[in-house]
Amino acid sequence: MQGLMMHRDLRIIDILTFAAEAFPDQGLISVRDEGDLHRTTYPETLARVARLAHALRGLGLGVGDRVATLAWNGYRHFELYYGVSGIGAVCHTVNPRLPAEQMRYILDHAGDRALFVDLSLIGLVEALRDDLPVGLQVVVMTDRTHMPDTAIDALCYEDLLADEPEAIDWPEFPEETAAGLCYTSGTTGHPKGALYSHRSTVLHALMVVAGHPQSLAVGRHALPVVPLFHVNAWGMPYTAPLAGMTMVMPGRHLDGASLYDLMQTEQVYTAWGVPTVWAGLQAEIEKRGAPPAGFEDLVVGGAAAPRAMIAAFEEMGIKVNQAWGMTEMSPIGTRGLLPAALKDATFDEQVDAKMGAGRRLFGVEFKIVDDDGTVLPHDGETTGELYVRGNTVVSAYYGNDTATAAAFDAEGWFGTGDVATVGPDGRLIIRDRSKDLVKSGGEWISSIDLENHATAHPGIRACAVIAVPHPKWDERPVLVAVPAGEARPTLEDIHGFMADHFAKWQLPDDIVFVDELPLTATGKVSKLTLRKQFADYVLPEFREGSA
Repeated sequence: MQGLMMHRDLRIIDILTFAAEAFPDQGLISVRDEGDLHRTTYPETLARVARLAHALRGLGLGVGDRVATLAWNGYRHFELYYGVSGIGAVCHTVNPRLPAEQMRYILDHAGDRALFVDLSLIGLVEALRDDLPVGLQVVVMTDRTHMPDTAIDALCYEDLLADEPEAIDWPEFPEETAAGLCYTSGTTGHPKGALYSHRSTVLHALMVVAGHPQSLAVGRHALPVVPLFHVNAWGMPYTAPLAGMTMVMPGRHLDGASLYDLMQTEQVYTAWGVPTVWAGLQAEIEKRGAPPAGFEDLVVGGAAAPRAMIAAFEEMGIKVNQAWGMTEMSPIGTRGLLPAALKDATFDEQVDAKMGAGRRLFGVEFKIVDDDGTVLPHDGETTGELYVRGNTVVSAYYGNDTATAAAFDAEGWFGTGDVATVGPDGRLIIRDRSKDLVKSGGEWISSIDLENHATAHPGIRACAVIAVPHPKWDERPVLVAVPAGEARPTLEDIHGFMADHFAKWQLPDDIVFVDELPLTATGKVSKLTLRKQFADYVLPEFREGSA
């Protein structure tokens, strides 16, 4: 027997039409490439999205066509999220920080028919001009006044929209219709494409709004520092309108001073981004003596936040929550622990609790397995490789059967590559990436644990732990660190600082200071780059003249 309920296919455009009706006084505040600040409401945005949809059809684009974007966080990029998917086409966000070779690869692999590019990024397209897909239509996201003098045959975004109607009958199509395409950053091999559907995207938005009530509240201002080209800014272009929030779009300036000024001016309540960005904001707050007014909530993802960073923000009165996920998961799979779960804890206990990734969102399932694929208990102690499944998890990679075959087990679960524990309450703690663990004498050492404790040392601003070869122990950890000032702690200082938390054999064999750590295209520390850089590194005990 089936229930007697109506069935309406889930569509992304319905999020914006709902926001325009339910929250007409909320909208977007954007730092434009042209240099000024742009403000608009959701009803005004919906009207422009309708004009954009007509313009896209005028370019010959329709259901299933891939439309690429090369842009920062701004209102025109937001319009493309809804206009492209609204007509059944696929919005393919391209990361401008990718190497040129990878950018060429994904534009070709995706089969893009059009490319919308921000004013400040037109140089990247000019550099790729001879390698762009044949017939690719390029549109510069600016007005006629600011249209650049370029050798590329490009159209002007505002000219396209100028004479189009502000209303449209949005087409109906199955909710499984593809809506978004996002490629992994390709730290190993070619980038791999995650092809999202209308169904998965809307469900993800509902799951995140339900799972992050402390961050997503009606009438508040939300700042996505995580870029729109990085897994759809963790879904915030969908969750913020659904929750009735105004989005504050920072554009291309993500340094601590620029973010501070924007957050102060626009009374940002919650901000979402990776730890490397928050390190810059933390330094700016320390310089100015107080956090931006109204800033109370911080969501950290993309990489584990150091304990010292969490404690520093919490001491300022800013609640920190770590969220974990992957491009292949739309991307958010967990939520940080809610205040009620920590109300009786001491400050240190609260900070310790927030070191984990939080509990799983409804609709996401976890399992951990050993090397033989045997399912391990969710007891909070047993460590294994993490697998996931759910309505917002990919079932395959786009156009890549080889990568698909390697990523899924026989039961269809997706292998994350993370080593983790799962508690009986669904609480997830990522112990490390499997490729980042250090295997010394047959025993595993967590690089994340070492990094978290080393970063708490006042002489270290940022660090990463990598494995280097050792003739007896196979691998040993080396700490690569950015100093916090002129004075540099010695290896003995670090050992003494961390001795209460680690066995002697787990401590790093050496410390190397650098001016800065290499970052991936998504703002994470690139351990792949570090491993290449230190491939021939000789530990002190084996250097010529050592005792």
